[in-house]
Amino acid sequence: MIARIAAPATCPHTRAKTREKAMTNRIALLNDDFRRHFRGGKIMMTPGVEALPDCVKAEALVQVANFSGFTEDNDPYDEHDFGSFNLLGRRFLWKIDYYDKECEFGADSDLFRPGIPT
Repeated sequence: MIARIAAPATCPHTRAKTREKAMTNRIALLNDDFRRHFRGGKIMMTPGVEALPDCVKAEALVQVANFSGFTEDNDPYDEHDFGSFNLLGRRFLWKIDYYDKECEFGADSDLFRPGIPT
């Protein structure tokens, strides 16, 4: 009988030591890329944000793109998928979620299947 034992390895892309941590790091990297460049997904706004002047919406998107205040309290899973900021005396919240290509159903965290971050 031959038993194979997987030795611990470091992911060459994320430097993570475990498969779960590597997946979390991969999710965070994908979310950071989408948040910084707004490519590869859809941006959706609530009606209240959509009704704001274009210059305010533009500044809100800049705030999202530049957000780096991830903490254990606001990012407990280290996925960089949520944040908040103040702008013009208002509190703005943002969230990245994954959906199927038709944006009808939420996608699970298996990022090897095609999904669209929103």
